[in-house]
Amino acid sequence: MTPVTTVTPGTPTDSASPAAVRLDGISKSYGDYYAVHDIDLDIAPGEFFSLLGPSGCGKTTSLRMIGGFTDPTDGSVLLGGEDVTGLPPDKRNVNTVFQSYALFDHLSVTDNVSFGLKRKGTPRAEIRERVGTMLERCQLDDLADRKPRTLSGGQRQRVALARALVNRPQVLLLDEPLAALDLKLRRRMQVELKQIQREVGITFVFVTHDQDEALTMSDRVAVMNEGRVEQCGTPEDVYEHPANRFVASFMGTSNLVPGTYRDGTVVIAEGPSLPVGTRPGITDGTRVSLSIRPEKIWLSDFEPGMALATGVLRETVYSGATTTYLIELAPGIILSVLEQNTARSRMEDRWSGGERVEFGWKPEHCLVLD
Repeated sequence: MTPVTTVTPGTPTDSASPAAVRLDGISKSYGDYYAVHDIDLDIAPGEFFSLLGPSGCGKTTSLRMIGGFTDPTDGSVLLGGEDVTGLPPDKRNVNTVFQSYALFDHLSVTDNVSFGLKRKGTPRAEIRERVGTMLERCQLDDLADRKPRTLSGGQRQRVALARALVNRPQVLLLDEPLAALDLKLRRRMQVELKQIQREVGITFVFVTHDQDEALTMSDRVAVMNEGRVEQCGTPEDVYEHPANRFVASFMGTSNLVPGTYRDGTVVIAEGPSLPVGTRPGITDGTRVSLSIRPEKIWLSDFEPGMALATGVLRETVYSGATTTYLIELAPGIILSVLEQNTARSRMEDRWSGGERVEFGWKPEHCLVLD
């Protein structure tokens, strides 16, 4: 059994500590179509790493190549520094949790979790100890004798997770395992799954199309689009500093305003010139997108040095904890502004449609994307 080396999650690996997973120029093509194109990724031991992107971006194909279920057309897959590109799934020290869970409904929870250990011929005493520990860790000890068909979705998900983890894989692969759960249960399971990962110290590679899920759980995120990695970094990096227009629009909500960069401003067609400061590498006359998150825009209490503009309020959307204001900056250009409804907020303080309002943002919260 390959030991798991515990490091600080997200810490880059070096020659003395090989990556838990390394994708070296990985591609997968079907004729002229590339599902995955020339990906290089290093995933550190003990890291919770997410592959995030829309349907068809190549994230599941990448996961299947790590697990050995799909052979790459080009490139190599290394686990713990060992090239496993040609090995079948049962010869790799990985386990996979699928969206469907794939449990044995005729077996009890205990028998489902112990199934892999029995197949390997693990001694009975060791099976009892390891299964008991994993049931407790996944909060399943009270359900040990139940059949999967009598369990809730969240409980079934934990059984699938315990069955995979009890084998002590070097890497655990998770293919959208929370997608079938309702929103409230999914959010609770996100916290529980991250807690379990920290306790066991195993590298998790998690596939999801849900941006909030990736931001909540991951040490690092690789944002994929059309078979390529657009950006890889910590959740804060990819959210606060998107590398391009796709990442800015896919990672949560972002106002993307088209314009022309000219002398430290972005000139909006039929609209104002917005100050953005000098941007290295962007020359006058370049067509750009101004990117700013809705929660970064202020509607009052402006501070010195903020960029200020005015627009016409077109819609107010109350959502309980927050209120969203839709402001028309120029014909056809609508900005979304998000405000928290705090204990000091009052319904009568909210504006109504048709008013001209002033708003602003700090320069560091404004990105100019080529």
